[in-house]
Amino acid sequence: MSAHIGVTGLAVMGANLARNLARNGFTVALHNRSVEKTDALLARHGQDGEFVRTETLQELVDALEKPRRVLIMVKAGQPVDSVIEQLEPLLEPGDIIIDAGNSHYEDTRRREAALAEKNLHFVGIGVSGGEEGALNGPSIMPGGSKESYRALGPLLEKIAAQVDGKPCCAWIGTDGAGHFVKMVHNGIEYADMQVIGEAFDLLRSGAGLEPAEQARIFKEWNTTDLASFLIEISAEVLGHVDAKTGRPFVDVVVDAAGQKGTGRWTVISALELGSPTSGIAESVFARALSSQTKQRKLAQELLIGAEADIEIPESFVEDVRQALYASKLISYAQGLDMLTSAATEYGWDLKLDEIASLWRGGCIIRAELLKEITRAYAATEKPANLLFAPSFTKAIADVLPAWRRVVSTAVQLGIPVPVFSSSLAYYDGLRRKRLPAAVIQGQRDLFGAHTYGRVDAEGSFHTLWGEDKSEVEAVDTH
Repeated sequence: MSAHIGVTGLAVMGANLARNLARNGFTVALHNRSVEKTDALLARHGQDGEFVRTETLQELVDALEKPRRVLIMVKAGQPVDSVIEQLEPLLEPGDIIIDAGNSHYEDTRRREAALAEKNLHFVGIGVSGGEEGALNGPSIMPGGSKESYRALGPLLEKIAAQVDGKPCCAWIGTDGAGHFVKMVHNGIEYADMQVIGEAFDLLRSGAGLEPAEQARIFKEWNTTDLASFLIEISAEVLGHVDAKTGRPFVDVVVDAAGQKGTGRWTVISALELGSPTSGIAESVFARALSSQTKQRKLAQELLIGAEADIEIPESFVEDVRQALYASKLISYAQGLDMLTSAATEYGWDLKLDEIASLWRGGCIIRAELLKEITRAYAATEKPANLLFAPSFTKAIADVLPAWRRVVSTAVQLGIPVPVFSSSLAYYDGLRRKRLPAAVIQGQRDLFGAHTYGRVDAEGSFHTLWGEDKSEVEAVDTH
């Protein structure tokens, strides 16, 4: 029996992807460092389809049809390199190694270049949707060469989530493009989750609405333009009652958010690209702040709030909904703008309409909003920024008064809303005719002779601050 694909690394994600492939009619060769996991999968789920049991990587490779397709699902970093080192001498030119884990895109670019020299294909694919998505249909973002996608694409498209009859899977671009897009997806996810948390805090601490009542509100919101997977599960979380205490579940959970690093990677990459992803950055910092439990406890004893005593109007819930919509939209706008910057930097031909379409199903940030985002980038005249698409320009204009009211109210009440407020600042920063950067350029020129431009002349200039403060044209030394 020749298997269509081999999977090595049978923890939950790897096992579920293997089962998904088998359920869709592909013969899957299974391998794990400890054979017990292979046998456990076959014992529980062997009826899902055709599997080939192997005990060594050599057996795995021998079980595969050509070109061989080997999917690695192990922890990112050195474990991936270790498996590649073991696999590489067993393969032949034209074979394909696939990394479906959450690897950093720079690692993927390095691995792809190294294996290309040995005539082997390396494909980094972003897989979103968690354990359930891996089993029932994730959003899949493959990078690598076009040639490798011709051999691999039919399998991936078959197991991906399907929306309106189309798979949430398409070739993204060369080398690390797939993992880069998945990383940005996760950055948007961080911001999306944080603004939902901020909305919860505003409704509870500001409007006094208990979690059970908020669960009803979030369910209602999920029938509006906010409809999304994260809003849906937030309603479920808010409505859940702790069986041990009878208290709302969110009141017995420690308020320190964890993170595995992909949001942080997004922010670091954005800084390197000079791409302003302030909302995503604030969501990462908010998680970090939440985890500084000792400092927070001390701050509660030492730092005053001086909150204002203001009345919360009945319209506040609707205001929060509109502010949440606007802030979510900014998260997508910043993430997609970052993809545009990366495409220029790395020579990728990223199609933003296709990417937005891939996120419509299977993934964590799937949302009704993505239909309109897909249409915006599929238009003949593609917007330079998502907010410049006519439909979104109008949508923001409609909710802007509520957005400003919510941020203002939060500040007066001492409720931290880092993503709500930084997203609004990003919007205002884009639209302002003049920004205070002119002062910064003056400072930079004074202390470091970094030069500045003038609004009334071409070129770069420097003021002789330590002399007579006359201006000279800067000489290009490059």
